[in-house]
Amino acid sequence: MTLNNNFLLNDGTTLPHIALGTIDLQGGKGFHQALAALDVGYRVLDTATNYNNEGMVGEVVRRSSIPREQLYVSAKLPGLAHKYDKAIALIQESLYRTGLDYFDKFLIHWPNPKEGLYVEAWKALVDAQKYGLIKTIGVSNFLPEHLDNIIEATDVTPATNQIERHPYFNNKELVQENDKRGILSEAWSPFGREINDVLTNDTIKEIAEKYDRSPAQVIINWDNQNHVFPVVRSADPKHQYENFHYTDFELAQEDLDKIDALDKGEAGRVEGQNPNEYEEFV
Repeated sequence: MTLNNNFLLNDGTTLPHIALGTIDLQGGKGFHQALAALDVGYRVLDTATNYNNEGMVGEVVRRSSIPREQLYVSAKLPGLAHKYDKAIALIQESLYRTGLDYFDKFLIHWPNPKEGLYVEAWKALVDAQKYGLIKTIGVSNFLPEHLDNIIEATDVTPATNQIERHPYFNNKELVQENDKRGILSEAWSPFGREINDVLTNDTIKEIAEKYDRSPAQVIINWDNQNHVFPVVRSADPKHQYENFHYTDFELAQEDLDKIDALDKGEAGRVEGQNPNEYEEFV
């Protein structure tokens, strides 16, 4: 497994090697934190309606010296707007909030299968792409059956599927299912959030010492070498720099296997958010 300096999507789009997750980055403070990340080299900004920061992300894009065509803004459709007309309207409203003419990437945040409207939501994204509101369309937290249902209904395969993935929940089977369908897996919360000890795990620390890198760099590298696009949230400029500069070394297969072995299965999920059970309506 070798490192990917960028990721080629099934619609021909090329993404850089990492995205900045913007959850909890808000207001003036969040604006300066996100702008600092662009100065480090980040070019993908990942937001969502329920992050309550779409306006901040749009302001960062407008006030950055980086040309718009070199930036990628990725947003998400919340569960309250899965009905077709609501989905189209919310995509437009999200664009108004950001002040942007289009989203580079737009995902359905959660499938909410008990509601059974995610196919309708996907049809809205397909049409929004045709209207020029979105360049690349994808999903988040979709399981194989959800993926097959939307593909069968529209003949359109998502470009990406953003899923929970970190050393304690490597979600390897879903990554493989995404690969089989030509869908790029994105990893949200690759460090497992603050509620577990991934970054201080002894195995991760030993591997980090072996390569003279940080535990965070090892985990991001592990994602990349497994052809998974890392979405990493950090507000600290030092950590932003460290997380971004992880592509100058490669993990040996034995070390990739050691990280895989840390998996705890369902018990490893950060908040027990199984996509067949968890529902998002905000």
